[in-house]
Amino acid sequence: MAQPTKEWLDTLTEKQILAVIVWHFRRDHFSEGSWIADSGADGHMAVLVDALLGRCERQGLIMKTKTIETDGITYIEPVPGATSEWYYGMDYEHGDLYEAEELFKDGHVVKGRKLCLVHFPDGEVFFPVPKTEGHYSEKPIFFDGGIYMLDVDFPNGVIRIVRFDSSDHQVSIHTELPLSSVKDCYNLQLSISPLTLSRQSGNELDIVWPEKVSLSMEDHDSFFLRDGEKLFFNRWFEEGEDVDYKYWEETIVRDLNGNVIEIFPGDVMQMPNGEMWYLK
Repeated sequence: MAQPTKEWLDTLTEKQILAVIVWHFRRDHFSEGSWIADSGADGHMAVLVDALLGRCERQGLIMKTKTIETDGITYIEPVPGATSEWYYGMDYEHGDLYEAEELFKDGHVVKGRKLCLVHFPDGEVFFPVPKTEGHYSEKPIFFDGGIYMLDVDFPNGVIRIVRFDSSDHQVSIHTELPLSSVKDCYNLQLSISPLTLSRQSGNELDIVWPEKVSLSMEDHDSFFLRDGEKLFFNRWFEEGEDVDYKYWEETIVRDLNGNVIEIFPGDVMQMPNGEMWYLK
């Protein structure tokens, strides 16, 4: 049998390729062995099988599996901020950032947090903020070609915003702030756009950087997105019990002075292409 060519295989359906593979076995009568042995040695069978598997994978008929070495991190999710290429995962040895801060204040050793970035679709893994004793990280965000993440250095009292360049994979310190610039690390997080560091506790929101703003919110409000001079908050409601139970959400838009600009039902999501989707 001549070596199957790509041009010839492209003319066949999946069933026809499978029929050729089956024919090899039937032609050999399962006893003589020479036909299959020759096909295997010459690579004919491998070409046929690879063509069939590749066709099935492209059509979603079989699932392709890949092993990603994340050093023990077993859950990843998309990096927020309009990107479909990057995922992140973290360990939670000390809980969240605020819990790690409390442990440090109580005299315990903070072993650090492991944070990985995973690139899709190749599965390449990066550790831009190495796990370091006395340091703790928070989830990253994508903005303007870079992935930004917090690295809080408790012993030296420093909050670092670290930038990982999504093109050349270089790591740099974007800015440093004294840890004393925040009351504590409760709900300390990065958001966009512009890149903003904020802290929320109870009904108070503090924007720490790039400007300093403090404003009050209503009950059940949580800040989640910035768009220039507009701040977006999610507000949830619930009432009734059992079959009469109801739950719904609203989006509150405020200016930097805390004034309400707009209220509308539902939520807002930023999609991987940068669009804002209003879910009502």
